[in-house]
Amino acid sequence: MTELTFGLTAPERCSYLPGQQEQVVFLLPDHPIDAQLYQQLLQHNFRRSGNDVYRPHCPACQQCQSVRLTVSNFAPNRRQRRILQRAKRAHFHTRLVAPSSNYYPLYQRYINARHADGAMYPPSPEQLDSLLHCNWLPVKVLEIYHQQQLIAVTVVDVLDKALSAVYTFYHPDYQHYSPGVLAILGLIEQAQQKQKAYLYLGYYVADCAKMAYKAEFQPQQRFSAEKWQTIA
Repeated sequence: MTELTFGLTAPERCSYLPGQQEQVVFLLPDHPIDAQLYQQLLQHNFRRSGNDVYRPHCPACQQCQSVRLTVSNFAPNRRQRRILQRAKRAHFHTRLVAPSSNYYPLYQRYINARHADGAMYPPSPEQLDSLLHCNWLPVKVLEIYHQQQLIAVTVVDVLDKALSAVYTFYHPDYQHYSPGVLAILGLIEQAQQKQKAYLYLGYYVADCAKMAYKAEFQPQQRFSAEKWQTIA
């Protein structure tokens, strides 16, 4: 990896854990970056937000751990098979495509219903645009449909060796179908078809209830103590 220059943000309230503060290390924006370099950084606990690349750097907490799945040996568990079967009976289907400009009503409804107490509230078109576009990386979306209605969207980074899930939003009325789980299962299928080695799921925080579903996908690897460790 070439020599890189990073900055450090000031402490602020943690988005995941009450009573904690967070800081992030970020690649300085004037540093040239491309998909190949990002893939290397992804292997060291970094993530992307818009054009920015960052990783947590919190002195008092090490709970943010990147999660990835080795897609060649993944098999859905009993609960995941039930979710897939229920979605199939209801005529759900998915497709991986370039981002569209018509997602904002769905995104707005999701943020208002599910994250009105979070950092992404209130939603804005500019906020969604920053999720859907990156100047140096091809971005795709996994669309999930119930019959002909779009009910969920997952933003996906496409890399040589991996797919990386960036963010999922969905129609709140379809929460009982577990759209977050369906999105991951759909991405695993896409990664297998495209012969990718890994699917990255973003950060897992053990004490954050909203992230509990990620732990259900096993075996998985988590980046802890500066190395990938298998959790089964």
